[in-house]
Amino acid sequence: MIAEPILIFFLVWKLRKILQKFSVRPEWEKPLKLAMFALVTIFAAQLIFSLETITIWIWDVIILSLIAVIFKRKEFYAARNIVIAFLPLVIVSILTDIIKLLPDRVYDNYGGYLKFAFPFSIIWMIVMLIIFNKQKKALEKEHKKVQEQEEQKKIIASRKAELEVLVAERTSEIMQQKNELEQALIELRNTQSQLIQSEKMASLGTLTAGIAHEIQNPLNFVNNFSEVNTELIEELKGEKSKVKSERDEKLEDEILSNLSQNLEKILFHGKRADAIVKGMLEHSRINTGQKQPADINDLADEYLRLAYHGLRAKDKLFNAKLETDFDSTIGEINIVPQDIGRVLLNLFNNAFYAAMEKKKNLTGFQNLSGLNNYEPTVSVKTKKVDGKVKIHVKDNGIGIPQKVVDKIFQPFFTTKPTGQGTGLGLSLSYDIIKAHGGEINVETKEGEGSEFVIQLPG
Repeated sequence: MIAEPILIFFLVWKLRKILQKFSVRPEWEKPLKLAMFALVTIFAAQLIFSLETITIWIWDVIILSLIAVIFKRKEFYAARNIVIAFLPLVIVSILTDIIKLLPDRVYDNYGGYLKFAFPFSIIWMIVMLIIFNKQKKALEKEHKKVQEQEEQKKIIASRKAELEVLVAERTSEIMQQKNELEQALIELRNTQSQLIQSEKMASLGTLTAGIAHEIQNPLNFVNNFSEVNTELIEELKGEKSKVKSERDEKLEDEILSNLSQNLEKILFHGKRADAIVKGMLEHSRINTGQKQPADINDLADEYLRLAYHGLRAKDKLFNAKLETDFDSTIGEINIVPQDIGRVLLNLFNNAFYAAMEKKKNLTGFQNLSGLNNYEPTVSVKTKKVDGKVKIHVKDNGIGIPQKVVDKIFQPFFTTKPTGQGTGLGLSLSYDIIKAHGGEINVETKEGEGSEFVIQLPG
């Protein structure tokens, strides 16, 4: 039969294709080439010399050998499906060749069955080849999909590695920025502490200047009256040294009366100086933050004079009108005197500054126009309303621009020129008043003045 050579050629061709496709066992390439050459030679000899009787068994042996090799060798695993498709046809062909060697009666009895089985083996082969081809395509598709997934995994792994490097670099940058920000925050806090200390020292400077001015007045009185008393005593000694007939007793009595009056004045101003020193010690005492009863009227009046005299000590040309209106029914309230004093001192200093700036701005205009009717004025008023104590600090200075009114209590914000303010005074004042459970507000009109209102629990 011609089926065997065709099947053998096909199987050998398929085996070579498998080897080329999967690059397995290259040592098989040469034997398979020789096998193809031998098959062509045998087939040619069969056609030329009519050796079909002999070659039939050669083909059968070769095809059975190929089938055995395919099922035995793992590298030819891919060809097993084709063998399964061809196997019924191979069996039918071999059985037909065997029956032909038997007596004719045997061929007549069984040959019909083989002829009947032949088309079914062909159908089997075609169906199985179609099925295997579909399976092959499905496997190739799945293999391609797996390859794509592997490639995608490689791409993802590569991208992941790149991202990890980028993340590591970015993390390093962020950590460096974090360290820089932490260092900047430490420096900012140190600077803030220094500025707060500077603001406190500025307030202390104004307070000290005011206290020095205040204490100077009674000391001047004490010194002056002491000098007068010294002269009076010398005059009295001179009068006492005279003989009795020449002494003027009326003059002696007058000198003694003057000495007594002067000593009273010295005592009065000495006590005044003592009170100022005690007040100074009270202000310089360490702030424990503990509230204690205090007269808000006395505190406001004292800090108003201290702020005024402190500025006068810095600028001899400065002068302002002071107005007070204290509610005597308030009495004492629970506050931290040093803290509230710092708030009042800051508000008074700001009020005097605003009044001085307006005076400077109007000086040139007044000189040109001949007008000189502006008088810097700072007024302080206290009032108890509905159980609350209100302190009004008002000036007729330059006022605050409306566009920045909402910012004046923010830290480091100031309307003063660079170098003349830290921007912490009102911020600290706001925090102190809030800590006392109170409120601080401002009403202002640019060019006309400002009024700060503090409200504290009564």
